Amino acid sequence: MTFLSDIEIAQATPMKEIGEIAAIAGVPEQYLERYGRYKAKVDNNLLRDMANKPDGKLILVTAITPTPAGEGKTTVSVGLSDGLRRIGKHCILALREPSLGPVFGVKGGAAGGGYSQVVPMEDINLHFTGDMHAIGAANNLLAAMVDNHIFQGNQLGIDVRKVIWKRCVDMNDRQLRNIVDGMGGTVNGVPREDGFIITVATEIMAILCLAQDITDLKQRLGRIIVGYTRDDQPVTAAQLHAEGAMTALLKDAIKPNLVQTLEHTPSFVHGGPFANIAHGCNSVTATRMAMKLGDYTVTEAGFGADLGAEKFFDIKCRMAGLKPDAVVLVATVRALKHHGGVAKAELNEENLPALERGLPNLLQHIHNIKEVYGLPVVVALNRFHADTEAELQLLTDKCAALGVKVALTEGWAKGGAGTVALAEEVVKLCEQPKSFRFSYADEDDFVDKLSAIATKVYHADGVRLTAQAEKQLARLRAIGLDKLPICMAKTQYSFSDNKDLLGAPKGFEITVRELRPSAGAGFIVALTGDVLTMPGLPPVPAAEKIDVDASGRISGLF
Repeated sequence: MTFLSDIEIAQATPMKEIGEIAAIAGVPEQYLERYGRYKAKVDNNLLRDMANKPDGKLILVTAITPTPAGEGKTTVSVGLSDGLRRIGKHCILALREPSLGPVFGVKGGAAGGGYSQVVPMEDINLHFTGDMHAIGAANNLLAAMVDNHIFQGNQLGIDVRKVIWKRCVDMNDRQLRNIVDGMGGTVNGVPREDGFIITVATEIMAILCLAQDITDLKQRLGRIIVGYTRDDQPVTAAQLHAEGAMTALLKDAIKPNLVQTLEHTPSFVHGGPFANIAHGCNSVTATRMAMKLGDYTVTEAGFGADLGAEKFFDIKCRMAGLKPDAVVLVATVRALKHHGGVAKAELNEENLPALERGLPNLLQHIHNIKEVYGLPVVVALNRFHADTEAELQLLTDKCAALGVKVALTEGWAKGGAGTVALAEEVVKLCEQPKSFRFSYADEDDFVDKLSAIATKVYHADGVRLTAQAEKQLARLRAIGLDKLPICMAKTQYSFSDNKDLLGAPKGFEITVRELRPSAGAGFIVALTGDVLTMPGLPPVPAAEKIDVDASGRISGLF
């Protein structure tokens, strides 16, 4: 049997002109800014003009701890939005933009898969509407202004050893993690140690995704801390008079991008912060716009629920005042068998003991969503052809013991038709009573917030700060930033900070090695383990399989 690749399916499916999609969504023509025939930006003034319209239901799609076997979270998100429309619900999808780094690195394309995709998938996975480039330009403008200030006399007294603002590029490039720049004599700047991070891990990306409007965007940009003076006082972008020019570069990037699924469900794809480093959610403006336009909004958070969902709840919902109505937790039998110790090559074989060993990972995520955050949840079981009835029954029974239903989903193979059962269950969950809450309170002490995430969400024994992190915390307390929410930077492959501890590990501590202020975004990044802010390429990058023919038709993007 021959299967079409994701890109072949996307290229073979006719799209509607973006004006038709806008009409389906309910976006009036005067707010639409077309980027060709199949994509557009939507003016943020639409949010202002719809302020009195009630919000629709908000559904978060998250997942178990990711594995090399794949879970299909974005595919389920797209399929669910199509499934909701198939049962007569007015649904809008809100997703993140893919980063070029993973597209050309390990992950490949990130616009869903099979018959549950957002399109035009080539554009979305590559340059799209230029948001990533605008974010990179704004980030690097600030970096240039920092070094120029130092070169031109350094009136603010910036300590060149304490500059924390890094340049960025939206590509996996380990060679740029640590560099020395300003070499070549006095006319070429002041030599100092420096480095790059990937664009989607920058504070600019986080700010764009959390800003309410242009005014809020500019204020947040001004609060960015770029470094410290010789007497350890913070220096901000506002002190460099950089926020106006940075906002000018981002004035179009802050507008949500409108596209469509293969079944023509209106979709906002906007903003793309990494979830293992940044907060892993699409923009507040896109989510709010979707909630004003649709009766149901489906959105997702990056990686597993311990990272993406935690940050969606504790950062995005806290800052934007959002209250989710239901959670979809994506799982696969294959991934759970991997958590139970089965090698990837053997995942197609029935193995009930391994599934039993891996199930605690799923059950712990369910517990967190229900008991920590107070939300109803359904398990979307992304079905694979090798799944056996005995395996499916075991998983269903274990979830039923926690009062949670399992909905088999086949969005990859059937599109919205394969997610109707999930859509019907989601509608029921949205009507259930709920008591949404955060894992910690705003007024909690910083260390207590760290401990709450570690013990309640990761199920660790506690949290430990290195000497460097303790010193940085003292600085944060001194400048009044210690009450901000926490953005955990942790491996996505485990509840712990050790990627090799699969399943639902016990008896470990979370070690925080570094604390980085993101004063503009409004949170503190807590780095754990060996998580990197600039990934590298694998031995065989996905880029090697990507090509384009003489007619301009792209292949290899999955």
